[in-house]
Amino acid sequence: MSPTRMSRFESGVRTVLAFNEAFNRHDVAGMMGLMSEDCVFENTSPAPDGTVYKGKKAVTNFWQDFFRESPQAHIEIEEIFGLGFHVVMRWRYEWVDAAGIKGHVRGVDIFKFKDGLICEKLSYVKG
Repeated sequence: MSPTRMSRFESGVRTVLAFNEAFNRHDVAGMMGLMSEDCVFENTSPAPDGTVYKGKKAVTNFWQDFFRESPQAHIEIEEIFGLGFHVVMRWRYEWVDAAGIKGHVRGVDIFKFKDGLICEKLSYVKG
């Protein structure tokens, strides 16, 4: 594999790691700084297909609302790897509900890149 191609794999993984670090800080500006203007985010709910948010403004609004409603949200990465212009991340999402009860779900995100930025984030959970 050429060094240029290897660098592209590593760059995508580094970007997703930075995105996840910003997520765990609830830093929406930091997350969105890693996404393209025309980004697409496909959420896990409602089942079975989730809601699709298109464009930086819609995705930003989603994350702001999400963290307001889930102030203890945290994602632990279980596995991550790059495939060209894609990165796959297996994760465990943890939260605490309004009654103080802890919960979690496991899932996978598939990220797609354009010009070094995340242009698509598709999220899936174990049902």
